[in-house]
Amino acid sequence: MTLRLHDSATREVRDFVPRTPGRVGIYLCGATVQGAPHIGHLRSAIAFDVLNRWLLRAGLEVTLIRNVTDIDDKILAKSAAAGTPWWAWAHRFEREFTRAYDALGVLPPTYEPRATGHVTEMIELIERLVERGHAYAGEGSNVYFDVRSFPEYGALTRQRPENMSTVEEEASDKRAPRDFALWKSVKDGEPETASWPAPFGRGRPGWHLECSAMAHRYLGEEFDIHGGGIDLRFPHHENEQAQSRAAGWGFANLWMHNAWVTVGGEKMSKSLGNSLAVDAVLERATPVVLRYALGAVHYRSTLEFSETTLLESGAAWERISGFVQRAVELVGEVPAEEIAAAQLPARFVAAMEEDLNVSAALAVVHERVRSGNTALSAASPGEVREAQLQVRTMLDVLGLDPLAEPWAGGGSGDAGAELALDTLVQALLDERVEARSAKDWGRADALRDRLTAAGIVVEDSPGGARWTVKGGSDAR
Repeated sequence: MTLRLHDSATREVRDFVPRTPGRVGIYLCGATVQGAPHIGHLRSAIAFDVLNRWLLRAGLEVTLIRNVTDIDDKILAKSAAAGTPWWAWAHRFEREFTRAYDALGVLPPTYEPRATGHVTEMIELIERLVERGHAYAGEGSNVYFDVRSFPEYGALTRQRPENMSTVEEEASDKRAPRDFALWKSVKDGEPETASWPAPFGRGRPGWHLECSAMAHRYLGEEFDIHGGGIDLRFPHHENEQAQSRAAGWGFANLWMHNAWVTVGGEKMSKSLGNSLAVDAVLERATPVVLRYALGAVHYRSTLEFSETTLLESGAAWERISGFVQRAVELVGEVPAEEIAAAQLPARFVAAMEEDLNVSAALAVVHERVRSGNTALSAASPGEVREAQLQVRTMLDVLGLDPLAEPWAGGGSGDAGAELALDTLVQALLDERVEARSAKDWGRADALRDRLTAAGIVVEDSPGGARWTVKGGSDAR
């Protein structure tokens, strides 16, 4: 394995060597379940899903931990405003995130711990930091991390503490503005169920503390990769690293961060009012097209998202899935076990090994699709089968094999609707065949126009008419 990955801490692409041969431990910052998932969340999930798939393809045993933050200030505020118990609010949106991950073909993590399930470990970590002189008690039950006690603070983002912007909550009981909360006293108006007993007094954990405790619980004192969105580098990941290393742990050997999704040139966020909920986007595009759109750009490059992005991704997906479908019609489906064992094209491997360059890898996919279409035109079964094998093997690594779950059968997740649509479209196509047989060209054209108006693209071929949903992936 010659995988090279960009380390956000050193700001260079370097060789990735697992700490334990044959095994990789990854901690990925997952959702803070305060609201519905948007495409920025899913971009991060897909970027690290590709990393996971690539490591698995290389034969490595991957332990991927993706946490759920189910207790924090925003969850408490939003649930209170809605008149809903905070735990019910968090659970509702945790389920929405799970549905979104599943819809876009993201493999489940090895484990997905909730913050509320690990308060014991968090309390133990705070006690350790206090004992080592890196944390202190404030008013009430408050406990803070003492940034000035840890000379390495700022190493991840290469900032000097005195030059950092102050993003932590203002509090009169902190020794310095940049100190951050490890444990928070219960505030007036907050439900008692949102607090836990602790040696320092009843309260709840700080956001940064949660990930350090969960990473240590499942991956140990030191692990291979910590990942997340670029917006988490500071202060969240900087604080995670500081408190974990102050506790005496090695923590992450390499940091990976995916770039933002922008809309109209602005970073996508709820505060800007331009957040795109996954459910809303899936009303305009199929899940596989959205996955393609979010994953086709290099994970460290900003993705400008628009309707054009969906249209271009839909067209690209139609070219790929259309070739696979035609190849299957000619030579049959290459078995999944053969896909799993096949050798990948050298140029595809080189692209993926160089910091997961998916855009360059997809260029190899499209080249092989074009040569496969040439083989189809020449009716060359051997070449067509080999092209299907190579294309699907590459797509499998990217989570985009049209004949694998969840895309097999169109990926809509609604078999009844698909059957109804197929029946109605086929009836019109049969009428069109009869009209063409009777040389009633006007009637045949009118039927095709009806289908086109309904968003159905009809393609005439020597084997008969085939149809797809415009912008979708359902080829028949």
